[in-house]
Amino acid sequence: MNVTIYDVAREAGVSMATVSRVVNGNPNVKPTTRKRVMEAIERLGYRPNAVARGLASKKTTTVGVIIPDISSIFFSELARGIEDIATMYKYNIILSNSDQNKEKEIHLINTLLEKQVDGIVFMGGEITKEHEEAFKQSPVPVVLSATLDDKKEFPSVNIDYKQAAYDAVSAIASHGHKRIAMLSGTLEDPINGYQKFSGYKQALQEAGIELDDSLVAIGDYTHHAGLEAMEELLQLKDRPTAVFASTDEMALGLIHGAQDAGLRVPEDIEILGFDNTRLATMVRPTLSTVVQPMYDIGAVSMRLLTKLMNKEEVTENAVVLPHRIEYRQSTSFQEND
Repeated sequence: MNVTIYDVAREAGVSMATVSRVVNGNPNVKPTTRKRVMEAIERLGYRPNAVARGLASKKTTTVGVIIPDISSIFFSELARGIEDIATMYKYNIILSNSDQNKEKEIHLINTLLEKQVDGIVFMGGEITKEHEEAFKQSPVPVVLSATLDDKKEFPSVNIDYKQAAYDAVSAIASHGHKRIAMLSGTLEDPINGYQKFSGYKQALQEAGIELDDSLVAIGDYTHHAGLEAMEELLQLKDRPTAVFASTDEMALGLIHGAQDAGLRVPEDIEILGFDNTRLATMVRPTLSTVVQPMYDIGAVSMRLLTKLMNKEEVTENAVVLPHRIEYRQSTSFQEND
């Protein structure tokens, strides 16, 4: 049988109200009484019922977090940032894996709300009408993390993805490259596709380079996609001298694809990625990449959520964090060249 608050009160010879005050850290309890209650709790192995406490206080101090892939290095950094700040503010985390599947995302939102979470941090792909409806109907705050809401209706934390891609491709173009390829996500993907591809196009246009569709490859963010894309690009009569990839994992595939074809990176072809995951320093040559501060995005998302949950003043609803480029060995040029 589960030990109840009544059992503890009887064991300690106090009222249930006194046990509740001790459990909830209320200072208005005599030290001798607190000691007696704590000893009874330890003897009986009592564990407070978080659900019952939540019903009484209308707060469970639990936050739901929805991310596409818990096993991913990319998303694990974000989750760590969320968890560290949650711990700091004494919130527990329910972490859910959505596989970036719309139906599963909506289901998880509803499931977390049924579990009486105090707020939700959501990371996904395209925000559809169904998502918008679910967020609007939520009785608790929802913060989008590394996820774009075009209408800016919902609180969010991101970087400027278009500007970051523009900066990366502009850096490549400024060092004499005219045949610059891009390995992009599908344009239906608001960030890894549309935003980054828009930055790529703008950088080419401002550098006076005509967009060549044959230099644009579409991948599914995997290492294998990078291998396949490099094989296709190297079959072109006028092949690229540099490639910008919308994720680090695809960039690693590009490097290995070039090496498999007998090319040297960066001497024969230069490659620049996006994310700055730990993978960037595991490959040889090490990968030049746009730094997307995933830990910071997660941490700021959670802090924004704590403000909303506690009805603190929020001066900035759509937070945009800074980005930069980390130059390593996969490009021959450096920041100050």
